[in-house]
Amino acid sequence: MAHTLVIVESPTKARTIRGFLPKDFQVEASMGHVRDLPNNAREIPIAHKGEKWAKDYGVNTDKDFDPLYVVPSDKKKVVRELKSALKNADQLLLATDEDREGESISWHLLQLLAPKIPVKRMVFHEITKEAIAKALSQTRDLDMELVHAQETRRILDRLVGYTLSPLLWKKVAYGLSAGRVQSVAVRLLVQKERARRAFRSGSYWDLKAQLKQISNFEAKLTHFDNQKIASGSDFDESTGGLKAGSKVRLLSEQEALTLAEKVRVSSWLVTAVEEKPTVRKPVPPFTTSTLQQEANRKLRLSARETMRCAQGLYERGFITYMRTDSVNLSSQAISAARSCVKTRYGKEYLSDSERQFTTKARNAQEAHEAIRPSGESFRAPNETGLEGRDLALYELIWKRTVASQMAEARLTMLGIELSVCKAKFRATGKRIDFPGFFRAYVEGSDDPHAAIEGQEVLLPSLSVGDAPTSTKVEALGHQTQPPARYSEATLVKVLEKEGIGRPSTYASIIGTIVDRGYANLQNNALMPSFTAFAVTSLLEEHFPDLVDTGFTARMEFTLDEISTGKVAWLPYLEEFFKGEDGLRSQVNKRDGDIDPGTSRIVDLEGLPCLVRIGRYGAYLESKRIGEDGEEELIKANIPKEITPGELDSEKAELFLKQKADGPESLGVDPETGEEVYLLFGQYGPYLQRGQVSEEVPKPKRASLPKGVKPEDLGFEDALGLLRLPRLLGEHPDGGKIQAGLGRFGPYVVWNKGKGEKDYRSLKGEDDVLTVEIARALELLSMPKRGRGGRTALKDLGLPKGSKENIQLYDGPYGLYVKQGKVNASLPEGKEADQITLEEAVELIEAKSASKKSSRRSTNKSKKSVKAVSKNTAEKPALKQRKTTKSGRLRASAVRVIKPGES
Repeated sequence: MAHTLVIVESPTKARTIRGFLPKDFQVEASMGHVRDLPNNAREIPIAHKGEKWAKDYGVNTDKDFDPLYVVPSDKKKVVRELKSALKNADQLLLATDEDREGESISWHLLQLLAPKIPVKRMVFHEITKEAIAKALSQTRDLDMELVHAQETRRILDRLVGYTLSPLLWKKVAYGLSAGRVQSVAVRLLVQKERARRAFRSGSYWDLKAQLKQISNFEAKLTHFDNQKIASGSDFDESTGGLKAGSKVRLLSEQEALTLAEKVRVSSWLVTAVEEKPTVRKPVPPFTTSTLQQEANRKLRLSARETMRCAQGLYERGFITYMRTDSVNLSSQAISAARSCVKTRYGKEYLSDSERQFTTKARNAQEAHEAIRPSGESFRAPNETGLEGRDLALYELIWKRTVASQMAEARLTMLGIELSVCKAKFRATGKRIDFPGFFRAYVEGSDDPHAAIEGQEVLLPSLSVGDAPTSTKVEALGHQTQPPARYSEATLVKVLEKEGIGRPSTYASIIGTIVDRGYANLQNNALMPSFTAFAVTSLLEEHFPDLVDTGFTARMEFTLDEISTGKVAWLPYLEEFFKGEDGLRSQVNKRDGDIDPGTSRIVDLEGLPCLVRIGRYGAYLESKRIGEDGEEELIKANIPKEITPGELDSEKAELFLKQKADGPESLGVDPETGEEVYLLFGQYGPYLQRGQVSEEVPKPKRASLPKGVKPEDLGFEDALGLLRLPRLLGEHPDGGKIQAGLGRFGPYVVWNKGKGEKDYRSLKGEDDVLTVEIARALELLSMPKRGRGGRTALKDLGLPKGSKENIQLYDGPYGLYVKQGKVNASLPEGKEADQITLEEAVELIEAKSASKKSSRRSTNKSKKSVKAVSKNTAEKPALKQRKTTKSGRLRASAVRVIKPGES
């Protein structure tokens, strides 16, 4: 029977959209991209195995940069199913996302499926009944300019990555990667860390007084003897002293204490009173960038987690499309937001007129509207049925959207100036006369009501000539602080401000930086690694343009112009890669000039030794005079958890001393009579009982729990860690319960017998050395979490003859069952309440069988390509396209632009 086939990216989106389409419409999911550049040499088609360009780039740089697209092995089944679904269709609707990436997915589907029936592009930025009906009536053709723009970016990124990465393998360390945007972002982190290391702290003193008249208030010293008192902004970060030419007064500790005592017993006089009315306007609705920033600040979500969560909300019909540069709201959205304001907060909180915002982004093309709740009326957060992160993020979006149509907040800034002796003090405050949009949303604050109270600092109603009395005067010492490291929020803000990359790519960029070891996330701060320092130094010296923010921003602007047809893509790629000063030429010229020994040195200020990048990570290198009077070279590993920001001369001396002289004993274990040592290895500090010997080649060892510093570790705790796991007691259903410390941190385990064990991780407040049986039983009664921290929707039970239960989860691509390490998606249309244990067993067995088959075919493939060098294991290639040259980009009204020009 003939029908219309609709293709979207994910099963979740397919399930949602299916409810709004006619019954004769069949909806299938492509599971993201179905075709891409090869990920490894095995994926290069046989016809191109011998081609150097295929092995080096996966792009034919000698034939108009023609890419060789391949279908990844895990997508071949999807493509077969889509082709099968197409056989009985009389129309194909490509309903992928409306941005560049979505347009590209649709184009690849069109090339692969080669349909002989009418094909139309269907786009929408929210999944509601009205939006889908409108999209059906306004289908269009593929936007080839968007396709070419995405393809040019993909090719450009491949050329940069696959040209520079092999160079980094040779000159720094194997397996490193470089990227057009990634390397610039890494440099920003390194520059910040360099500034922190070069920072010199300055100290200064001032006074704070507690005064009383009518009510208590606080005032701070601003001037003494007609000179402004120094504050943190008056100091030079490189010297720790006052900035050159500064005319401020720097009080010493003794001067501050003397002055405090003097003003405490003197008469105070009010010399000026200020009241300055001001207004605060609501911030615009969310774009991709601002959503990532605010979710990181308020919800502590990473950019990647934010986008994953937002994707799910969009695909389930809760919010509009989440990849957008626009702050614009449709008339429908404005009407819905204003209705929410009137209903929830009252008419007086509504702005006088509809408020619309202007997009400041250079080329806002990702979508046509800001991120907002979907539909003609907004569901209140407590009416959505959402939970956890989904609810928190939806509520954030709902509040920000609604606040955008609320009245301005009216405030009065308060100030009182006072004189005493030769000193001047100032008290500042703020009165909120009308909270306006503060009732719904305060940027950077979790609780608007608490934020309103926190922002309001009231001062007593005083007049000039009043004489308040002092109840307390304190002399306060201060130290200037180094510049703060980037959080994900502040890095995203800088990338957007500088015009580097696109907001839709920030999540993947930051994820890549962390995943590849260029930075790690500690207390919401991105801390660059030693490898990041080495790679950045090499690129800065030999390829400065590629890590220059201005050059990268101009490149981004040109890529945007390619998407509008103003710039020709082919001449741009030719000049960038093959020009006289192109990337390929630069790498070939400088390859021989780069000394690996020098490029592996990490230049860090204030250390008594060298830091080098080695095969197994960073290590210290220092020369010293041995007992025989001869100079010897000492090398000591730097624990992986130590970052450049944490390595100081004291730690470096400790690591080198321990390597040269051996570890110092913490004490003797009274049970065994053996010495207990604290050592520093490649993976961090650890404890060891006894020495390594022929009789005991592997003495008892224990890692320190995460967050425990070696200097804070007591001897009793050290003994406790070495005696883990410890028995807590018996489980009511039989079997022992123990507490231990493993690869993924502290845990409790219930040994059920016959090799069956049930594990639970300890929470932040639990201590593995003191946790008791009652708490262990409580943790073991909680449902296990699946991938991404998801809680199982239901436990389907324990299959006969199996040791592990099968559980049901809802993931980013829809419902799936999980047993151990095996995950299997539910068939399309199967709901959570319909799946049985028997059906789940069949799905798990089928998935396990396909995995074994895949491994066998992979092993055969490995044997058949022995000739492929291990150094080219990451090199790719692309399939000849069926489109003609004229089909890639229209030839009219374009100008040729060289890389680096704007």
